Amino acid sequence: MERRRGDSPLSLDFRLIATGQGLSWFGSAFQPIALSVGILLHGGSVSELGALMAVLMVSRTVFTLAGGVWSDRLSPRTVMIWSDLARAVLAAIIGMIFATGHASFGALAPFTALSGGASAFFQPAMQSLKPTLVRVDQRQRANAVLSVLQGLSLVAGPAVAGVIVGFAGAPTGFFINAVTFLVSCATVWRVRSTVIRTGSGDSFVADLGAGWRAMRERDWLFVGVMAAGVYHVANGVLLVLVQVIALRDLGGPHAFGFIAAAEGAGGLIGSAIALRARPRHPLRIGWLTCALMPLWAAGYVWPGRLDTVIVTGLIGYAGLMFFSVMWETAIQDGVPHHLLARVSSWDSLVSFVGMPLGNAMAGPLAAGFGIKPVLLGCAVVLACCALAPLAWRGSRDLERLDLAPDAGIVATEDARHT
Repeated sequence: MERRRGDSPLSLDFRLIATGQGLSWFGSAFQPIALSVGILLHGGSVSELGALMAVLMVSRTVFTLAGGVWSDRLSPRTVMIWSDLARAVLAAIIGMIFATGHASFGALAPFTALSGGASAFFQPAMQSLKPTLVRVDQRQRANAVLSVLQGLSLVAGPAVAGVIVGFAGAPTGFFINAVTFLVSCATVWRVRSTVIRTGSGDSFVADLGAGWRAMRERDWLFVGVMAAGVYHVANGVLLVLVQVIALRDLGGPHAFGFIAAAEGAGGLIGSAIALRARPRHPLRIGWLTCALMPLWAAGYVWPGRLDTVIVTGLIGYAGLMFFSVMWETAIQDGVPHHLLARVSSWDSLVSFVGMPLGNAMAGPLAAGFGIKPVLLGCAVVLACCALAPLAWRGSRDLERLDLAPDAGIVATEDARHT
């Protein structure tokens, strides 16, 4: 059974979630910097740091599907509250470990793994809750607002974190992160919109399979997720090798900073455009804007100048973030709500797996073929992955729910579970 209390466009409930998430994203920018400073400046090795980052990623990957199932079984609001509480406690514990001088891989790994698992539960629950907070015709706008907030946090967070952690030390970074999780928890607690589940009565595996079938039954969704999986492998390779080019050939650390700023600015531009644009066929234009990313990859090869990389990074990431808003809105419109968290978890799993796989492949590929040929090859893969879904009519013709003639389909499917 599902019961929703609808609110006005970008209602108080949505503003609460946006505020909490904006602060949580800002606080989460402290964690990787605090971890790096705490490990590397206090006798730890790069290998220890890499191993802890791997533990975090593996834990997220392992628990992603479980997070989707339980977010569809329980109230997503409840899952988000417990996830935020768990992450706040774990961040504080990690901060205490560093503060007491007992930081080691063995001491940190269990809490890092639990933190990754808690994050895996939060994201699908968030995806399930968001569309209940706004009207159907405001979903894209709401997604774009959150995308803008996330982009601002990713730009400002690391800069502020670097200053504070550098001055006050690693424990402070984790304590700040813990506080922002508690703020996020408080905002979710105050949300009035409710989603009440009766449960399917099926086993965990059956519920998981239902999410997979929901994805397989929609060609635009299945093809898009599979394309994203290959895309993230190539992007994982690129994200390693472009740093080598920037540091070695484009001017060193300051060049990398300029490029990162341009990419962040591009993401904000793409999200801002998505606030206003209302394409009738969101994936038709979305996949085309995603196809701008190969320009960013190719810019490192030809002409290989810093100014060109900055411009192509601005354009590419603007297209990518515009696509991200279109894709998220399409999933919210096209998937029955009682399956939304599970479908989102399958989508996330493909991305989580693809990225570290590409990271691991970067070194061997560069050694075997050379960095620039690999960059060009990855640019071609990105282009193919962005354009291939448009060969399916479902991707080309999918319409916004509030504009489509059959706009009642999703509402009707949800109503069957009320």
